[in-house]
Amino acid sequence: MPRRPGTRALTGTLTLALTAGLVGVPATSGAAPSPDVTATPLAAHPGDGGAYPRQEPLPEPPVDEDDAAIKLGLTAYHDVSRRLNAAMEGSDRVSAEVIGTTAGDRDLVLVTLTAPESRGQARQQQRLRDLITEDPARAARDRQVQRRYKLPVFVNANIHGNEFEGTDAALRLVEDYATSEDPEVEELLERSRIHLVVTMNPDGRHDNTRRNSAGFDLNRDFVTATQPETVAVRDALVATQPALMLDLHGYVNGTLVEPTTPPHGENYEYDLFIKHAYPNGLAMEEAINGLGYDESDGVEPVQVPLRDWDEGWDDWPPIFTPQYAALHGAVAHTVEIPLRVNNSSYDLPVEELRRRSAINTDIAHAAVTATLRYAASHREDLLADQIEIFRRGEAGEPQTPVEEGLFGGVIGPEDVYTTTYPRAYVIPVGDQQRSAPATARLVEHLVANDVEVTRLTRRATLSGRTYPAGSFVVDMHQAKRGMANTLLGRGTDISDRVDAMYDISGWSHALLWGADVVTVPEDDPLRIRGRVVDEADLDTSLPRSRTGWTLPMADPADVQAVSLLLEQGIPLELLDDGRVLVPRGYPWAAGNVVRRFGVELDPAPRRASGEPLETTARLVGVAGSAEERWAFGEMGLVAREVSVDALNDGMDLSDLDALYVSAGLAWDDLDDDARAELQDFVADGGGLVGRGVAGTSLATELGVIEATPVRGRGDANGVVRVDNAEGSPVSSGATPDTFVYSPVWFTDLGEDVRVDQRLAEHPLVSGHWRATPAGEGGPDAGAGQPLVVSAEGEGSRAVLFGSEPLFRAHPKGQYALVARALLWTGADD
Repeated sequence: MPRRPGTRALTGTLTLALTAGLVGVPATSGAAPSPDVTATPLAAHPGDGGAYPRQEPLPEPPVDEDDAAIKLGLTAYHDVSRRLNAAMEGSDRVSAEVIGTTAGDRDLVLVTLTAPESRGQARQQQRLRDLITEDPARAARDRQVQRRYKLPVFVNANIHGNEFEGTDAALRLVEDYATSEDPEVEELLERSRIHLVVTMNPDGRHDNTRRNSAGFDLNRDFVTATQPETVAVRDALVATQPALMLDLHGYVNGTLVEPTTPPHGENYEYDLFIKHAYPNGLAMEEAINGLGYDESDGVEPVQVPLRDWDEGWDDWPPIFTPQYAALHGAVAHTVEIPLRVNNSSYDLPVEELRRRSAINTDIAHAAVTATLRYAASHREDLLADQIEIFRRGEAGEPQTPVEEGLFGGVIGPEDVYTTTYPRAYVIPVGDQQRSAPATARLVEHLVANDVEVTRLTRRATLSGRTYPAGSFVVDMHQAKRGMANTLLGRGTDISDRVDAMYDISGWSHALLWGADVVTVPEDDPLRIRGRVVDEADLDTSLPRSRTGWTLPMADPADVQAVSLLLEQGIPLELLDDGRVLVPRGYPWAAGNVVRRFGVELDPAPRRASGEPLETTARLVGVAGSAEERWAFGEMGLVAREVSVDALNDGMDLSDLDALYVSAGLAWDDLDDDARAELQDFVADGGGLVGRGVAGTSLATELGVIEATPVRGRGDANGVVRVDNAEGSPVSSGATPDTFVYSPVWFTDLGEDVRVDQRLAEHPLVSGHWRATPAGEGGPDAGAGQPLVVSAEGEGSRAVLFGSEPLFRAHPKGQYALVARALLWTGADD
């Protein structure tokens, strides 16, 4: 049944909209649509059945002479909408829509190039697109699909703000195609829709930064989608369902054109993907080299990693835009244009910068036009193969391994990556689930990523285990099974297959987002009755109690609840096992956080008591990354940035509850007054939570804990198994898995140091973690070693993490570990 892209609950709400019809039974036409809660400044979504063109004028911001693109002779942000408005005024082929707003409050614009469509024609396109994913076997036989479906192509530009020229190449294409009388262009627009995000990171473009204004690398955010820019483009990708996709970057000389080196994502239908990705890569190579730029211009010939490299530029993780798009059936490429104009090169003479940027724009434009020619000449095959991807998923068929020796031997055994899909995943509710808010978050995220989720209307027994009605089931016989498995699978240990990876190698929303998820093996039958859901509602309520209530502190929502209760002046107490006690005299406050955050409160044990928490909003000093500061905000904690410069300039720490340190606060860089300020802070009961070597170094210099950090291999990362200490205020009730990147563990512990969490005897679940060439720092060395430790001294408390519990948003279920540590250390006044 049709699923609208991007439907998700507003923060703090757990609502449910059930589509009509039982699983396996067609939905009735009377099903009420659920409300659209995605915040788009204009009402339309791409692919919503509205007529083309859509030409409501875009807002035109005031001229800003400080825009970094101006120096390069490129289009400033304030001119993007002016150029697009002019293109719409002069053509009925151009539609421009605001699909979101950036973290810095700038518009995100999607341009669609296509021949005009009446509302009826546009609705037909929507019906055909829905048919392709809902009944791909029928779509493969349907002549209407082959004759009338407009092949979608998607171009994403400027995701890294200081990789500029993709925006200008996209604008050139829009202006050329708006009025072109070329018969090939006219035919292309009759048979295709070309969707272009002309700048995905206008904040970074203006400011000459790679990251967005919140400090996030947007091209690491797709499988978690924390930033408004990523959410908007994710929703557009889901809605348009492109068959071909380009992501325009810089700078690699010669121009880098994917497909990639191994390892290849195991959840793709790689045989169908590479069938087009490699020939289209060669077509882009020919077009770029054909421009005539050579070494005299500083331009090296194009390189295709799959053909030209052994490893080091892989498509394994789904964090990048093209790799994410491939999970929705797209043949997708990153293109890295050649001549650097950012970072230190931005200081070159203006004439040289503009020469380089003009060449780069030509090359990016050539890559796009070559891809459009490929789309036109291979339309039938691209469409048939996208349908086949979805048909295999619906049918539950095994993947087809890519053929070794393909393309004259370019494909070798090192390129063969497949997986075995389970029959289903179950996300239980009730007593079988550790966290109701984590469950709601995970279900909402699955739906937003176009994964079909069914809620049981009757209890069901699957693989020998009985689940109550209301539990959620992800049937893996569905079109987007690759996306479902990417989010819910455990992942794979690929340590023995390649020596080094470009970025992360392991992730798992099922293991790291805090909800219990159960795998139903592939050969087990799936007999269930339920309804496909658009949103999640767990119907949480406050139980009756004469003894008060306890919050489990197992999820970011629990931390949000505690933050609000403290801000309201509720006298909370921290129990020995890390739970928080809400006194019995405050049922109105307890009920409010249940309704607002969807948390579950349990009746408190009789005579339960603990350490009083100060009834103010929790203020945390953070010396760490932008992503870590963002994570504190997600938990409702107020994060104040702390740095060497701020402390040396006289920063006062006395109003902080606790200090979190992972980077940027080296003892040797502090002056005497700054050191004294830190010493006074911990002496007065300020808590200290450190992560990694930097956090441990500061903690030991302050004398609040005795431990020696041991580094694992620096590029090791992935999901690891852990053993949690019972009764620990930090790790009690934590998940049995966590995330590491450049793992650190601890030795030479002081007598008063408690081990809260250890690496398991066989720690790596999924990812890439090998010993160094000298045989050091591997998972065997870390097995069984302390990963989280804590100490309580005279007037001070400290906790050290060797894991990465706040890494981007991948281990969201681990955030509460850090919050528990902050509450425990900061409670000692």
